[in-house]
Formats: sequence, structure tokens, C-alpha cells
Amino acid sequence: MDVFEAMETCRAMRYLRTDPVGDDVIDQLIWAATRAPSPGNTQNWDFVVVTDHERRRQVGQAFADALADRLAQVASLGHDDPSQRAMMEGAAHLAATIGQAPVIIFVCGSVAYPASRPDERFTWSALYPAAQNIIVAARALGLGSVFTTFHHTAEPALREILGIPDDVKIAATIPIGWPEREFGPVRRRPITDFIHRDHWQGALRA
Repeated sequence: MDVFEAMETCRAMRYLRTDPVGDDVIDQLIWAATRAPSPGNTQNWDFVVVTDHERRRQVGQAFADALADRLAQVASLGHDDPSQRAMMEGAAHLAATIGQAPVIIFVCGSVAYPASRPDERFTWSALYPAAQNIIVAARALGLGSVFTTFHHTAEPALREILGIPDDVKIAATIPIGWPEREFGPVRRRPITDFIHRDHWQGALRA
């Protein structure tokens, strides 16, 4: 599978099987993550890879506790749009089952660049590309994954469970597993809706 096919079919996969993912496959994902660019080639990233059953259960419980009220509120609103409804149902399912995902990767890094005056913006400029590489590589390997920011809702508990220091930023929580549902083309508007040719006014909005 080439990279363009992987990106075109890389749907957010919130329904994952519990079958284990081999360490060799996980290592491939982290290899892909570390091919991402980083400022000054500092490679200032860390990946907390959670596969232990009890640790995953604790992480899942932390998310379930933190997200329960919010998901109940969102569910009560309802959605007329089928895509929005499916997305919210998927998010609720993921929040309830993320601890059962065979792999959960937390993409992390500290604020350390430039050394003379560390700037947090450079941290994110390294961590988000690394997270995207994991997502695309997972798809290429036939794995399902989804980029989440669930950690924002339960950060103190997660730091305690996983031993992540307070001065380390968490950029993404990525559950990974073999997909329960089919991959398919992502739904995106044409690039003509977004591209600006030489000047901002070059874009036409629908």
C-alpha cells in the first residue's frame, strides 16, 4: 500500500478488536513516528506504549470516569446528520472501550528547544507530525487507530498511572488495534475549497 492510498483510506477507527498486536508491529509504528521532522533534529519525543492488561484497564477507567458526564450530555442533544450521529456514537463507544484496545500510545515530549530559550510551540511542531506518522503507518499495516485528546480530561490520573512527569507534555492519545469495521475512503471536500494560489483571496468557499 502506498502512502497516498493509506491516507485516502485512513478513517478514524473507534471500533477495535481485542486481539493482541505484536511487539514487532508496535516497533514499526514507533519507527515511523521517529521519521517525523523535529526542530533542529532534536528528536525530543517520547512514546508511552501501554499494552499491559491491568495498566490499560486503569487508563480506560480514568477516561470513563472523566468523560461520563460529557458524553451523556452530548448524547442527549441528538444529531439529525447521520455522519455526526455516527461520530458521536463512535466516540462514546471508544470512551467506554479504550481500555480494551490492545495498544494505547501516548505521544509525549518536553519543552526543550531551543536550548537557550525553550519554546513550547516547537514541542508541538515535533509531536503532532510524529502522531500523524503513527496513524498513517498503522493504516498501512492494516491496523485501526484514531487520534484523540482524551488525555485532557483525565490528565492527573493518567500521569499517576503511567508515571509521566509533570514537565512532559502529552500531545495525543492513540488507541490501536485490528479494526472491527471496514476501512474506506475518507470524506473530504475538494482541495479547491481550501487552496490559496499566491494570495488568500484565491480560495473559493462553497
